[in-house]
Amino acid sequence: MKTIISTSKAPKAIGPYSQATLTNGILYISGQVPLDPATGSLVEGGIREQTNQVMENIRAILDEAGYSFADVVKSTCLLSDMSDFAAMNEVYGSYYTQDPPARAAFAVKGLPLGALIEIETIAIK
Repeated sequence: MKTIISTSKAPKAIGPYSQATLTNGILYISGQVPLDPATGSLVEGGIREQTNQVMENIRAILDEAGYSFADVVKSTCLLSDMSDFAAMNEVYGSYYTQDPPARAAFAVKGLPLGALIEIETIAIK
């Protein structure tokens, strides 16, 4: 059985997908871009500000589902420019101070709305 997870504390989906789905104790969070859920606009600033907003959006979805960053087992980070990797990594790492999840990071040609970063997440209880 699949349960759709949705919260107003994270940006609404900008396409035909859900913020997250929960099945058999596994939470699949769709790729989050740095949208401010209050305005629906990209946050101002560079990769640090955008990564922080993405992580806060992920936190809101985790919270809605009753999960936390400690439950995250896998993340995929998509960057518009690999030269942002070190700064992204610093912000990302501040959310996983113990036992960080498995992760992949890729540079891609472009991201929705001109975002610098998108992160998808899988958590398990």
